[in-house]
Amino acid sequence: MRLRHIKGCEDFVAASSSVAHSPEQYRGKWKEFFGNDHPVELEIGMGKGQFIRKLSRMHPEVNYIGLERYETVLMKAIQRKEREEAALPEEERRKNLVFLCEDALRLPELFAPGEASKIYLNFSDPWPKSGHAHRRLTSPVFLKLYDQVLQPEGCVEFKTDNQALFEWSVETIPEAGWKIVRLTRDLHAEPEAAENVMTEYEEKFSSRGQKINKLVAVR
Repeated sequence: MRLRHIKGCEDFVAASSSVAHSPEQYRGKWKEFFGNDHPVELEIGMGKGQFIRKLSRMHPEVNYIGLERYETVLMKAIQRKEREEAALPEEERRKNLVFLCEDALRLPELFAPGEASKIYLNFSDPWPKSGHAHRRLTSPVFLKLYDQVLQPEGCVEFKTDNQALFEWSVETIPEAGWKIVRLTRDLHAEPEAAENVMTEYEEKFSSRGQKINKLVAVR
């Protein structure tokens, strides 16, 4: 994935109060970090953060953590969050959303077993070359990591417009010992579409008539 570097993005992210810095210190203590006993849900590869920002507004009873490993992208997510909250008094600003500048490969270093209740994967990089299959966020490599941090009843929700990645995931996830409990190849034609929270990519792709795939998997 090739991104245009934005000068100063590293310093911007490092100085932001919207980011939990040195997050390994909060491993096993995320509920203390948020100051409540609410469930913790993660979005991995959140991009500019539209999805998780909307969720955090809709569900103040849930704590949300968005992971994005590229400072260039994370800076844009922070700026959007700050613009949304700029006109609000301090007491009305979201306390249930924080960002991490981290790679998902570090999940077990950042979260204790059972600390997350749900993981969202939205429009992840498909890594189309077969030699890069282990980098796909629905690969056995990552499913093993999710297993280490999810609660026993926790789940993974995965959405994509990429048909090849979706079909590969449908085959690979059960082979890794997981069970797919919900699956659709045209999410926006389903009744659940009324409650579906869209990402920026999803809005763009669906406006072009592209079908959106979704599955939910549990161990």
